[in-house]
Amino acid sequence: MRDIRIPMVEIFETVEGEGTRAGFPTIFVRLFGCNLRCTWCDTKYSYPPAEAENVMTIAEIVSKVQSFRSRHICLTGGEPLLYGDKSLALIEALAALEQIDDLHIETNGAIDLAPFIAQVSSPKVRYIMDFKLPDSGEMDQMIYSNFPLLREQDELKFVIGSDLDFQTAVDVLAQNPTKALPMFSPVWETMPPRKLVDLMLAAGLSKVKLNMQLHKIIWDPAMRGV
Repeated sequence: MRDIRIPMVEIFETVEGEGTRAGFPTIFVRLFGCNLRCTWCDTKYSYPPAEAENVMTIAEIVSKVQSFRSRHICLTGGEPLLYGDKSLALIEALAALEQIDDLHIETNGAIDLAPFIAQVSSPKVRYIMDFKLPDSGEMDQMIYSNFPLLREQDELKFVIGSDLDFQTAVDVLAQNPTKALPMFSPVWETMPPRKLVDLMLAAGLSKVKLNMQLHKIIWDPAMRGV
């Protein structure tokens, strides 16, 4: 299984920019390819017509990860679960590393999580499902059967770009119970964080977490490898 080859974009170490592990030094493993084309995507270099910067075996990916000292991994993309059994094999190999305490997987809501949650038993592994709202242009691709599969250690992310996005996210949460922690992330250009906070408070969303992207505060929002 360690000879399995996967299209890659980059592997680097920085601090986690968002979610419940924001601020922790983290190893980012970014796979190439995505099955969605969101209007506000900030990693367009991770899918065609761009080309994969390299193809690595699982053994090579693990070796690169071991060259860093962080105890957290963010498996991301693109869409890191796009490769099915290959993605599963990579998750299992990374979770088996003794140096790693936490492996969180950023998935876009258009991939069925059932086989991954069923087959990966490591308590280190968590899923951050990014449910796409109307402004993304991809809401019709969302798989609602993922909601009951998410666990307390998982996270449910909504990127809020407008009042319509906000109300849609509120409605989706009300109609799809889940154990995962819901998080609202502002699209800075169209939903100022202060406005999103006001909307959350007015709606009484006491169980929803504001999710700010630290890396866009620390570095230029367009900068890669951070």
